[in-house]
Amino acid sequence: GTAVMLPLLMTSVMRLVPPEKRGATMGTISIVIAVAPAVGPTVGGAVLASLGWRWMFWIVLPLAVAALISGAVWMRLDSETRQVPLDVLSVLLSAVGFGGVLYGLASVGESGGQEHAVAPWVPIVVGLVALGVFVARQLRLQRSDRALLDLRPFRTRAFSVALVLSALLFMCLLGVGSIMLPLYLQTVLGTNTFVSGLAVLPGGLLLGLLGRPVGRLFDRFGARPLVIPGALALAVSLWLFTLLGAHSPLAAVIAIHILLMAGLGLMMTPLMTESLGALPGHLYSHGSAILSTLQQVAGAFGTAVFVTVASLGTSDPSGAPDAGGLRTAFMVAGVIGVLAFAASLFVSRRAQPVQVDPVPAAEGGTGTDPEDDGSGHTPVGQAGPTRLNK
Repeated sequence: GTAVMLPLLMTSVMRLVPPEKRGATMGTISIVIAVAPAVGPTVGGAVLASLGWRWMFWIVLPLAVAALISGAVWMRLDSETRQVPLDVLSVLLSAVGFGGVLYGLASVGESGGQEHAVAPWVPIVVGLVALGVFVARQLRLQRSDRALLDLRPFRTRAFSVALVLSALLFMCLLGVGSIMLPLYLQTVLGTNTFVSGLAVLPGGLLLGLLGRPVGRLFDRFGARPLVIPGALALAVSLWLFTLLGAHSPLAAVIAIHILLMAGLGLMMTPLMTESLGALPGHLYSHGSAILSTLQQVAGAFGTAVFVTVASLGTSDPSGAPDAGGLRTAFMVAGVIGVLAFAASLFVSRRAQPVQVDPVPAAEGGTGTDPEDDGSGHTPVGQAGPTRLNK
């Protein structure tokens, strides 16, 4: 569900919101994307401590039903559409590719180096091979505007730089903020799930509160003045985590986590808006799909790497992470933070949309405009007379 909803949400914003207001709107979206994993440990800890794990699903179920009903009743998107071809082989390749990689990475993160009936590297290798075939097929199909995922956004420098930074950001958000820090609080400091959840609540709330103000600042000043300080705060906070030990005060942990979330908050909205705003209109849908996919893959990869490093660096024979193993994992995260700061120096102040090679004429089209098929209609998800009714 989220694989469809989040890219569609970002594409709709780029289509419907004027450029001078996109930052503020994307700031609201960042609350949805970032605050959920940031506040998740707090809510999850409270539910697990008081109700049990099954209630994690019972609580979410009515919310999902309410969202489905409200969307069906109140959301209307009127736009001209036409039938577009769906390459079934590309769908299958993407499912096997991304599914295999994510499953393998999740298995690595859960095992911490322990034995599996099927080694985690097997689905990872199968997934990478499928992704290689998928990419080759998209490069061929995009020449005639029939690709399931057009890869031409990667030709835009501003998009590629923002994409790399977004990947590093989500590795830290999900791998450190949602997994490693609660693990440290529970296994090293000995807190229960409820207390560890409360410890990350201030940082999660700050991340949500920063969304819209940072978006307004982006509309006024661009990405660079926000992303560079955010990346610096990210790197500093990750290295401060390496100083934590078995007797560190809880207040110090909370303060470092707040600094981490502040850095992520300064980066997330500008990077999302910068990456898509640098693309021409007919590539918005493909750019948002690439961005959303890479965020999930990066989060899974970060979790797998950090948990594996923590397990391998522990002195416990069972492989359970201890203070030494977690310190090693935080050092790896610190290196990623330094890389993120270095990459932030390549962010431009305000990227301008660039033109890409026009798509060759398809059947019934003129070939002069990527959005013109000669019929007067606009492809699904592309620019056209659009109106959002609520």
